[in-house]
Amino acid sequence: MRNFIKNVLANIVAILILLMVIFGFFILMIFASAINGEQKPSIKKNSVLVLNFKNPILDSYTEAESSIFDLGDTKNVLLTDVLNAIQKAKTDENIKGISIEVDELQAGTTQADNIRDAIEDFKKSGKFVYAYGNNMSQKSYYLATIADKVFLNPVGMIELKGMSTEVTFFKDFADKYGVGIDIIRHGKFKAAVEPFMRNEISPENKEQLSTLLNDIWGNISNKIKTARKLDENSFKTAVDSLYGYIPEQAIKSKLADQLVQKSEYYNFIKKNLKIDTDKDFNQISIGKYINTLDNKNNDNNEIAVLYASGEIFNGDEYSNIHSDKYVKYIKDLADDDNVKAVVLRVNSPGGSGNASDEILFELQQLKKKKPLIVSFGDYAASGGYYISMAADKIYSEPNTLTGSIGVFGMITNFKELANRNGIRSDIVSTNANSQFYSPISGAAPGTIPMLTKSVESTYKRFVYFVTQNRKKSFEQIDAIGGGRVWSGTRAKELGLVDELGSIQQAINFAASKAKLKDFNVQNYPAKMSKFEEFFKNTQEEEIAAKVISKKIGKENYTIFEKVTNPKFNNGVQMSLPYKITIK
Repeated sequence: MRNFIKNVLANIVAILILLMVIFGFFILMIFASAINGEQKPSIKKNSVLVLNFKNPILDSYTEAESSIFDLGDTKNVLLTDVLNAIQKAKTDENIKGISIEVDELQAGTTQADNIRDAIEDFKKSGKFVYAYGNNMSQKSYYLATIADKVFLNPVGMIELKGMSTEVTFFKDFADKYGVGIDIIRHGKFKAAVEPFMRNEISPENKEQLSTLLNDIWGNISNKIKTARKLDENSFKTAVDSLYGYIPEQAIKSKLADQLVQKSEYYNFIKKNLKIDTDKDFNQISIGKYINTLDNKNNDNNEIAVLYASGEIFNGDEYSNIHSDKYVKYIKDLADDDNVKAVVLRVNSPGGSGNASDEILFELQQLKKKKPLIVSFGDYAASGGYYISMAADKIYSEPNTLTGSIGVFGMITNFKELANRNGIRSDIVSTNANSQFYSPISGAAPGTIPMLTKSVESTYKRFVYFVTQNRKKSFEQIDAIGGGRVWSGTRAKELGLVDELGSIQQAINFAASKAKLKDFNVQNYPAKMSKFEEFFKNTQEEEIAAKVISKKIGKENYTIFEKVTNPKFNNGVQMSLPYKITIK
């Protein structure tokens, strides 16, 4: 009896200690968040704004990857905050110039464009902009070329090599291991399913990829050539010959201006600031400078920027674009009298056709109450383009992957794999297609014909909404649809978007449409609290996903999800086949 009581008391004490630890952890998080929230950096005179992006630049906090061990605010920064900070620095008497010090820019192509344009506008103030690199990625170099001078470490390099994309195919793998994949698609350019049905890039996909890459690289290379004052032949030779990888050759090819160590680069800045080389100069990072911003103007006149970032799913989760969440966001914005106009910022390759349709309907209802302007980020393809069809006006970046007007369905089964390993199933049913689908026995006889009809019906609905928004005939849209992806530049020529422009231009147009001169810009969805992040990150699925992603890499995990995640095998999909990154 005594031992029993001792064991009970020991368990009670253990539980109490655990509860105290958890409670203490929550208190620590709140304390750290409070300290971070209260601290507002001061800007010293004669300062230099340092662009040293060490963490990803996000369109929305829904893209952030957080850990339960993060205390205070994470270091991810929003694109709009970066742009606002550079704009403020232009007229800030304490800021004398900008130093770009980033070797690996973790940002999308259009985000790099936006930051580059903001710095170009900053230069109109007459303040200096210098850039320094050790081993600059191609995207970092693209950003750096807007500087007055580009400095490179004597043993550094510039990764300037042009653009390419690689498509991985799994047909032989699936055949070898007995994985059956049933595919239905509309559109010969709808290449999302090609990796599971071919062993090489189709002529149609090769055509669209080549056009897309050349459009994007044309936009980027023209800006680099103009900034560095290089002619076409010299630039092409430098890129094809990989001259940027050899420091001396990079200088000789005019890709950079000087080879210097970091301390020598700082001495160059000090000279410009008229400071002795043996003294320090005032630096403020872009992250700290953002914390000095005060964007509040008029709480009664609000332009809401609703970020639709990531893939589109059914459900009620915070990350990506889950239809239940976004329907609520949209309804709240529609009913909020302080919100005078909404800018939908789309950065999505699409996803579930059903979820996309739900979101489009609610956006159409919102549009009846107030202006709805759409701004495209890196991706506005398939379902991402579909939800944009409620817009009064669409702004696209020149390098946005746009369109992909097409749909597909895919069902994976493991019948042969199971049979090879002694696993079989038998079915008892009441009707011909009661067993619609099983991972062991595959699809019922009527499943594929019915899915084919569903895909065709969804495609016609997709094209219908595009014809209504773009004021074109079914034949006109079908001719440029078929799942084909276009650059923003080409999309403007084809009439798939209205204007080429940034998110700021979309915001300004929304304000003019709502007849506002004085307004406040508010971002949605709001950032999660530390408590919400904690519980989100302790969910079993979240932990498992992060472990697998870390083990096999993010790109491979994306492919893994396409086959294994039921969200991707649930109904007709409006999804982009790939992601293109500048490396």
